[in-house]
Amino acid sequence: MAKAPGLETNLIFLATLVVALILVRWLAWLSLKSTNHLIAKASSVATTGRPGELFRSTRANLGKMFPRTMALIEARLTPRKFTGLALTLMVLAAVYIAALLGGLIDELREAEELVRMDEGINDALAVFRTDEIVHVFAFITEWANASAVVAVAAVTTGLLLALRHGHLVMPLWVVVLGSQMTTYAGKYGFGRERPEFLTEIIAVTPSFPSGHATSAIAVYGFIAYVLSREAVTVRRRFEIVFWSAVLIVLIGFSRMLLSLHYTSDVVAGFLVGGFWLLVGFALAELIRSRRSAPGHPDGSNSRNQGP
Repeated sequence: MAKAPGLETNLIFLATLVVALILVRWLAWLSLKSTNHLIAKASSVATTGRPGELFRSTRANLGKMFPRTMALIEARLTPRKFTGLALTLMVLAAVYIAALLGGLIDELREAEELVRMDEGINDALAVFRTDEIVHVFAFITEWANASAVVAVAAVTTGLLLALRHGHLVMPLWVVVLGSQMTTYAGKYGFGRERPEFLTEIIAVTPSFPSGHATSAIAVYGFIAYVLSREAVTVRRRFEIVFWSAVLIVLIGFSRMLLSLHYTSDVVAGFLVGGFWLLVGFALAELIRSRRSAPGHPDGSNSRNQGP
């Protein structure tokens, strides 16, 4: 059970959480602005003056020498179409996530260090398991249980249809169903036991990977994508993505604090959900690009066609 209430522990925990959120938000916004500035500057340098001339002449020469290869490379790296650079980066990210998940599974099967780290983090969180903090995180974790995920996905489906964004319904449910099937296949295929239950909250399915972490990043990540896709400014997109990420991280952390999952379970859940989220992004953007193509009945009404 949770420890007796400790006012000092609660205040320290909440103050640390608030300060961390403020600091991370400031650093994330600063990093985004700096990255945009560097990309714009690099693009300007690469396309103007002597560097630009050298780049264009080199590309022209390579195009004459290796026409098919250069055509393929340019098709995969063009930023003007989603099927170019954006899709290439998504595929690479999905492959990388799958490799990370495979490496994590191997580590969990063969390396005792990861198991000891999981147990050490779970023990370290014991000091924060006061009644008040447990109640707060029990509320947070409910946002990613099975019934909540289905309800949120159903409501999102209704809103998408009502707002004439029905083309996003299929990608949404591909993300939801794909992530859930992968999660439960991993749970019963791996069969890892959960940590010792230390609060009144318990769970019955195997521990690895965390279904709540998977659901959080899959569902709320896709909703953040839909909202940010319609936002008209970079700042609004940043706020949508940042606070969605905060909710996702808090849901994952709630599973650890409530002693329902080990850290590696939550990380694996994020990787599974992230993989399917990228699949959903790719499907949504491919459908969007087809709808915006000349001759499509919805092409003239499409908005925000950039990736």
